[in-house]
Amino acid sequence: MPDSISKSESQSLEQLLEHDTKVKVAGVDIDGILRGKLMSKKKFLSIAESGFGFCSVIFGWDMHDQTYFKELKISNAENGYRDIIAVPDMESFRRIPWEDNVPFFLLSFMDPDTGRPVGACPRGLLKTASEKLERQGLGAMAGAEYEFFQFRAPTNPDVPQSERNSSSTARFLKENPVNSLPPLTEGMFGYSLTRPVHNQDYYYGIYDACQQFRCGIEGWHTESGPGVFEAALEFGEIKQMADKAGLFKYVVKSMGSKFGITPCFMAKPREGLPGNSGHMHVSVVDKEGKNLFYRGSKDPNPPYPDLAHLSDMGRHFLAGLLDGLPDVMPIVAPTVNSYKRLVENFWAPVTVSWGLEHRAASIRLIAPPTASPKATRFEVRVAGADANPFLVLAAILALGWRGVEKKMEINVPPLGKGQDVGGAADKGVRLAKSLKEATATMIREGSVAREVFGDEFVDHFGGTREHEIRLWDEAVTDWEVRRYIETV
Repeated sequence: MPDSISKSESQSLEQLLEHDTKVKVAGVDIDGILRGKLMSKKKFLSIAESGFGFCSVIFGWDMHDQTYFKELKISNAENGYRDIIAVPDMESFRRIPWEDNVPFFLLSFMDPDTGRPVGACPRGLLKTASEKLERQGLGAMAGAEYEFFQFRAPTNPDVPQSERNSSSTARFLKENPVNSLPPLTEGMFGYSLTRPVHNQDYYYGIYDACQQFRCGIEGWHTESGPGVFEAALEFGEIKQMADKAGLFKYVVKSMGSKFGITPCFMAKPREGLPGNSGHMHVSVVDKEGKNLFYRGSKDPNPPYPDLAHLSDMGRHFLAGLLDGLPDVMPIVAPTVNSYKRLVENFWAPVTVSWGLEHRAASIRLIAPPTASPKATRFEVRVAGADANPFLVLAAILALGWRGVEKKMEINVPPLGKGQDVGGAADKGVRLAKSLKEATATMIREGSVAREVFGDEFVDHFGGTREHEIRLWDEAVTDWEVRRYIETV
């Protein structure tokens, strides 16, 4: 049984599903959350080519199904939260190993009036960004790394022990302080060979499920922090990589629920500890797969020594990233909590900065002499584990290619080794310190985000972030009550 099919083989779909009775489908919403359903095989076969109506409300509400305060264009009360068209992607075919190998397909959302991707469809946005390169016979490769905390889901006396899952965590947190949620393991022990033995079936279960579900892991280890794991996913073509990254979270959350564990991809779930990053790696290749960021031979007179092995295209791409990064911060840091991770002295970038093999910079250049020519790439380290991988990769590609098209020049020197990010030697501007500041920058008239993504996407995405900001502005936190209840 093949693990994927191409569009040209779609006529064999009925044969592929010969022994199945049902199919699971899911699309990606603006927050990167999978939204889908189980349908009969008969129904699926009838809509496989033309698509089917899917309620647009998934682009009209937030991650907790609360409709946005501001009516946004795609889905609102005025248009009746009308259907959009969901089209299964035949190349995304997988079987879900932890659900009796039920067939699974990803969806792309299309506007019923125009036939084009819905303006806020994350898969559509990345497809549009990729097409600029593909029209010139080029492509992009990408990789993703995720760090995430894990907490033990508390027992619920009202349900059997066998039903202890991630949902019980939400109930527990309604009645108990957040810090009382027990981590999977205690203390700091990165790259431990013994810690995974404590939860061996879960640890290896995730690895094996990812391999079977076509979102394979190439590196898997404990990270420094209580109950923290890190996964480096197998790199590949950029659109397929985004699928893998989005589905990786699905694997982890599904497996965690089975083991009574709540994985947490928040950017900063614990005060005083490092946050969860979602680093993305990107390179550009030609039809033969040749890396076009590698210069071929060392430049004897580069603008900066760090650029000696980086091609002109790579330099323009980097310049585009540096120029546009402040205007897409809500994409790489999409929640109120994201900005708790992006603070000084916590191994997180806070400025528009770059450097060869510099892990404190926003953009780490990976190139010879420390890397092989074919591995030349950029690692964008600002993104957190909470970010939508489709939007992050679309932003990286769109900003970088804008730099190539405009032949932009790098306008900030590299960070020197040992230099503090945000220190006196760091010449890069400080990135936004809050979601409110970042969103205002992104949605302003003439922003780089509007230039590369268009007004339709920016107005929608900006509106969703303004919704998140309002919820935060109206919230009363435990910190406030503990601090002020008696003294003021």
